[in-house]
Amino acid sequence: MPTSTRAGGRPAPAAVSAVGLRKSYGEKTVLDGIDLRIPAGSVFALLGPNGAGKTTTVEILSTLTAADGGEAQVAGHSITTAPARVRSAIGVTGQFAALDDLLTAEENLLLMADLLRLRKRDGRSRAAALLKRFGMADVAHKRAATFSGGMRRRLDLAMTLVGDPEVIFLDEPTTGLDPRSRRTMWDMVRSLVAGGTTVFLTTQYLEEADQLADRIAVLDGGRIVAEGTADDLKTRVPGGHVRLRFTDPDEYGRAAAALPDAAREDTDLVLRVAGDGDLDALRALLDRLGTAGVRAADLSVHTPDLDDAFLALTGDGTTTGPRPTEETPR
Repeated sequence: MPTSTRAGGRPAPAAVSAVGLRKSYGEKTVLDGIDLRIPAGSVFALLGPNGAGKTTTVEILSTLTAADGGEAQVAGHSITTAPARVRSAIGVTGQFAALDDLLTAEENLLLMADLLRLRKRDGRSRAAALLKRFGMADVAHKRAATFSGGMRRRLDLAMTLVGDPEVIFLDEPTTGLDPRSRRTMWDMVRSLVAGGTTVFLTTQYLEEADQLADRIAVLDGGRIVAEGTADDLKTRVPGGHVRLRFTDPDEYGRAAAALPDAAREDTDLVLRVAGDGDLDALRALLDRLGTAGVRAADLSVHTPDLDDAFLALTGDGTTTGPRPTEETPR
């Protein structure tokens, strides 16, 4: 995964930055002054419950919607004073594939090339290269209407890349895909970032953020309530423990007496000892068991995952209030 620093320890330039972004729809405040800094050549994931403002953030940063307040720059250009330059430097893939089902895969790509005003020769060359890159050369002349969900998303992402953007916004790009297609998309995102592209990802699949993102921000109630690496967010949540399972009831009883603070599961002969399972703590735990003259049948360390962190950071995981749309147009 790309790092956010250059050689010599200097921070990478920001591909996306925002200060105090605000947006309301009627009396509903969707964004209440959010700040962002996303290094170039990295994957940034924005998480949040339905209606939290993820799509609105993408719409503002991609100049599809005007903010009510605050300022942002994308690829070094102001979204307020230089929106055309922002649009020339970005690609946007919304929640639903923006394809013309009557056109073939190649024709969809050529249409995008025409919209971007590429020369005919360059457009044909770019389309051929993207069809090969995305493993779709053999279906280049088949209509998009015949494609599976995974193929449609691949073609949709390929269309986003026709203009060779510096920054790509992926708004819940794998919604509705089967696990195999989702992992194919992940591999494509990784290859983009390896080539220096910056990816701004919104997703409700926490495993997706865990797998792809260099940094994650959690949006709730219109504010960024936490930001950091996946590991950073996981450490904010209590609940880590060491699980000890015994097969002999007498040994289980002696272990429980030696570890009076452990949570008991008498039916399964299991003890759960709170802690993050670091080596010193594990060594001390085993010493206590050794002193009691007992040995666990097996030992496992359980740490909170990103799902736990998300639920803890967003309360009940719901955000109320109207949203004008959940789809981001291209």
